[in-house]
Amino acid sequence: MSDNTLHDSFFALHHGLPRQGPGSDATTRRLLALAGLLPERPRVLDLGCGPGRSALLLAAEAGAEVTAVDTHEPFLAELREAAADRGLDGSIHTLRADMGALPFPDGSFDLVWAESSVFVLGFDRALTEWRRLLAPGGTLVLTECVWTTGEPGPVARAFWEEHYPLRTVTGNAAAAVAAGYHVLGTVTQPDGDWDEYYVPLAAHAEAADTTVPGMAEAVAGARAEIALRREHGSDYGYAGFVLRPADPRWRTRPEGAGEAAAVRPLVAAAFGSDAEADLVDALRRDPDAWLPGLSYVAEAPDGSVAAHALITRCRVGGAPAAALAPVAVAPEYQRTGAGQAVVRAVLDAARLRGESLVLVLGHPEYYPKFGFVRASEYAIKPGFEVPDEAMMALVLDDSVPVPAGTIAYPAAFGV
Repeated sequence: MSDNTLHDSFFALHHGLPRQGPGSDATTRRLLALAGLLPERPRVLDLGCGPGRSALLLAAEAGAEVTAVDTHEPFLAELREAAADRGLDGSIHTLRADMGALPFPDGSFDLVWAESSVFVLGFDRALTEWRRLLAPGGTLVLTECVWTTGEPGPVARAFWEEHYPLRTVTGNAAAAVAAGYHVLGTVTQPDGDWDEYYVPLAAHAEAADTTVPGMAEAVAGARAEIALRREHGSDYGYAGFVLRPADPRWRTRPEGAGEAAAVRPLVAAAFGSDAEADLVDALRRDPDAWLPGLSYVAEAPDGSVAAHALITRCRVGGAPAAALAPVAVAPEYQRTGAGQAVVRAVLDAARLRGESLVLVLGHPEYYPKFGFVRASEYAIKPGFEVPDEAMMALVLDDSVPVPAGTIAYPAAFGV
C-alpha cells in the first residue's frame, strides 16, 4: 500500500469534522483574552487552520484580518464556504502552503496562531521560525500535547515516544523562555476539548467504508488513539501557550551575588525615599519570605541596573502564594519599557519555579497588561483597607486550585 493511499484515506476519514485536534470555542476565547490588547483590526496568521474553526472566531469576534494556511485544499475550501455563509469572506484569506516554508515578510502579523498543528513542525522549531513573522508587540499562540504528570505510565509513554515526544507545560514554557519569549499565560485544556474532536471522529470511523484501500488502517489508527485517550488520558492532555518575544532592548536576569548594593539605591531613587529599599533589605533577611532566584534586574546599556522586581512568599488562607513587590525603575529609565521587561522576566521565573499564584497591590492601570485581575474575583482579600481594583492576582498555573481567603504578607510589609 502506498503512502499516498494512506494519506488520502486519513484525510477522507477527517473530512467534514468541525476540528482536526482537541479544542473548543471557549478555549480559543481564553487564549485570545490572554493575548491582551490588540490593534483595531489585527493581522492574524492561522497556521494549520484545518476547516477554520479558529479563523472564523478570530475574524468574527476580534475583527481580525485572517490569513489561513493549510496544505490540504479541501479544508481551505470548507473554510471559504463557511466564511462566505457568515459574511466573513472579506476578512479571511486562504493559502495552501507549508507552515515550515512560509512566504511572508518579517513582521507581517500581530498574532500568529496555531491550534493543534504545531506538532507538524515541532514546538522548538516553531518558536524559532515563526518569531520573525511577528510585528513589534506581536503574540504567538500555540496549543500542544503535553504530559500532565511527572511520571506517565508505560503505555502512554511508549505511544508518544514513538509518535511525538512530549514535555510538561513547564517544560514547554521553559523552552519558550530560553528561545527569547515571555509567557503571557498558559491554558490547560479541559476534557471537553478532546470530546469535540474525538466524538465526531469516532462517528466517522464507525461509518467508514473499510473496503476502500487504506481506510481500514486509517480507522484502526483513529480508534487506537481514541482508546489510548480513554484509558490513559490522565497522563497527557493539551495545553495552550500565549507567548510574546522579549524586548530586545533590555537584558533581564536574576540579581547577581553582591548586587544588593546596586539595587538598594535604585529602589530608593525610584520611590523617592528609603522606605521601599528598607523593605527589600528586610525581606532579604527573612528566610520564610525570600525566594531564591526571584529578585530580578534589567540591565541598562552600560551594564548598570536599570530596573528591579522582587517576588517573595506570602500566603492566602494559609496556602502558599507569591507577592510581587516592590517594582522599581531608575528615574532616568522610567517609561522606557525597562519596568515591563523586568516584571515579565520575574513572572516567567516564578512560573518556571512552580509558583501558581502571584498577588500585587499596585496601579490598576498598569498591572492588568501582565494578566492581573482583581483578587476579589478569586475571593482573595487583603487584611487591610485598600481599593478593590488595586489588589490584583495572576494565576500562573490553572491546573492548581486557587486558594481563597485573606492574604498574609511577610512581617516586613508591616500589615
